[in-house]
Amino acid sequence: MHCHSNQKKKAYRKGQWSEKLSAFFLTLKGYEILESRYKTPVGEIDLIAKKHNTLVAVEVKHRKTFEIAAYSISPTQRKRIEQALLFYLRGLQTPLDFRFDVILISPWKWPYHIKGAWLP
Repeated sequence: MHCHSNQKKKAYRKGQWSEKLSAFFLTLKGYEILESRYKTPVGEIDLIAKKHNTLVAVEVKHRKTFEIAAYSISPTQRKRIEQALLFYLRGLQTPLDFRFDVILISPWKWPYHIKGAWLP
């Protein structure tokens, strides 16, 4: 039992680190980070960023390889992210264009950013 909770803590820390790295990476690319770990009753978004007039929901995946990371996003997870973004958009005064991006993190590699990773 104890070992399992340690693994969970380690995964949680790795996730937090990956999201911080991704936020820094996006900032370097000219994005403004609006939210980190945005939680709603319908789902969670790792990062919400904005560049020009586009709002971007970013899913961050850290795995051994980029390929494993890319395939680890399930259709169910995408749906939850879409619903969470709709929840976020309802609170805005000005409607914005939006898209769904993914940042893949793999050890010892620069983050890999996929713009428009999927369409709702």
